[in-house]
Amino acid sequence: MTALLTLTDVSMHFSREADSRYAVFGGINLKVGAGECVALIGRNGSGKSTLLRVMAKIFAPTSGSVSWAPGVAVSLLTLGLGFRPDLSGRDNAYLSCLLLGLSRDEATQSLSQIEAFCDIGTFFDEPVRSYSAGMRARLGFGTALMNRSQVILIDETLSVGDQQFREKAREALERELAGDRSVVLVSHAEQQVQRLCQRAVLLENGVIAAEGSPDDVLAEYAATIGKTP
Repeated sequence: MTALLTLTDVSMHFSREADSRYAVFGGINLKVGAGECVALIGRNGSGKSTLLRVMAKIFAPTSGSVSWAPGVAVSLLTLGLGFRPDLSGRDNAYLSCLLLGLSRDEATQSLSQIEAFCDIGTFFDEPVRSYSAGMRARLGFGTALMNRSQVILIDETLSVGDQQFREKAREALERELAGDRSVVLVSHAEQQVQRLCQRAVLLENGVIAAEGSPDDVLAEYAATIGKTP
């Protein structure tokens, strides 16, 4: 299986005070293959969202390396990130396509598909600052899916919005994963992880505590939570 994204000995530390550093995680080694959906699970504050941002090269790791395969484009879907609130959904979608390497003509041609998938009506031409969380999720997901980025990093946005859209998004992901696109999904929804993902990774105490089938890793996660007073 061709690795589209590779993390090698990745660590991340944040400064708390002048002489104090907080370790979010350390020594992370992970590969994401073509056509694979990988779940990141763990407690709140375990570093899942930060790790996605490291994968997307928004954050530079304190140590270690993040490598994408040649020509691979990566999209990060997370509420409140990447959209200019003063611009319309259409303009934000167009800019996102350009940033991922599409030509102006290709970006323009993609807009009708993105608009249809988002299904937010006239709000597509309204400023994003007027959007609900669910509408932002629709715009982000539709833009990432239609602009042909090979790796999609999803931070809980599949849990936002109504049931109809969540089912539509799930079906779209399953279709796209039949090819060579890959997904890294942060989710607390067990059924979502079991249905979409072939592999799961548990982050606990700054390290990968378990990795394997979603059922096995979810069981390990449940056992870990059960040990907490």
